[in-house]
Amino acid sequence: MVTVGMNYHVIPGKQKDFEEKFSGVIDALRAAAGHTSSTLWKDVSDDASYLITSEWSDEKAFQDFIRSDAFRAVTTWGKEQILSGRPQHKIYKH
Repeated sequence: MVTVGMNYHVIPGKQKDFEEKFSGVIDALRAAAGHTSSTLWKDVSDDASYLITSEWSDEKAFQDFIRSDAFRAVTTWGKEQILSGRPQHKIYKH
């Protein structure tokens, strides 16, 4: 099993849009092979900073998901309209 931490910083004022989009993304995550669970966390000291933690059966399952059309569509939207910078992903192996 691996845990993936995905750090995002959104454009100030776009927090609600990001949170609503995550609600839709969770459905795509649930359908992804090897995905176990995901949680959206919000930084209490910077309300435009988020962390998504996702549990996966293995790193390959996560890599397959981030190469999918579903993930690509969300990330393109995020880059163009929501994020203030490039997301940072970190993989924690158990």
